[in-house]
Amino acid sequence: MTTTANAAYWEPLWADGRRYRQLCETEKRLMDQHLDPGHGRHALDIGSGDGTLARHLHHELGYRTTGVDCSPSALALAAGHDSGPGPLWRCLDITADELATLPVPAYALITCRLVYRWMDNKPAFLHRVRQLLAPGGTFWVITEIAGRRTSTDPALQGLGITPGDAELLTTGWSVVHTADLDVLRGYALRP
Repeated sequence: MTTTANAAYWEPLWADGRRYRQLCETEKRLMDQHLDPGHGRHALDIGSGDGTLARHLHHELGYRTTGVDCSPSALALAAGHDSGPGPLWRCLDITADELATLPVPAYALITCRLVYRWMDNKPAFLHRVRQLLAPGGTFWVITEIAGRRTSTDPALQGLGITPGDAELLTTGWSVVHTADLDVLRGYALRP
């Protein structure tokens, strides 16, 4: 599976100090509305970057969270924010690496924030997510929707997922809840 979600693409960006959109209060409220409390169940944060979402899941929502990212620099940044027991951090390319290296075989919650649009082979990625999702679990996706930016720059207008990508994402789930947030949309998907 080829993807721009690999270390060769992301590592230089994180290593050079690039930072991405932070988790905001509105996103946190959306999670409160759409996600069940953790109660010590396992969560997997795919493309965890600096670890903000993984820490929120772990400390505020009560999940036992594992954050995975293909960039060692991102994971070093994430781990550097921990001052006590926190999420586990794993360097892993979710699209290509062996999933058996994860600490548990199934997760009650899998999150994917600002990552889905970068997956070149979205069907294969979604298949891997379904393999890891525990029965009754939730797949939480926050992604940009193409064409929502107010910029007149055509390169920026094309960022995000297309209606076809959104249809692929939501097909085959028994429960689909969506919520809009400026240029982003949140999806709570359940088998």
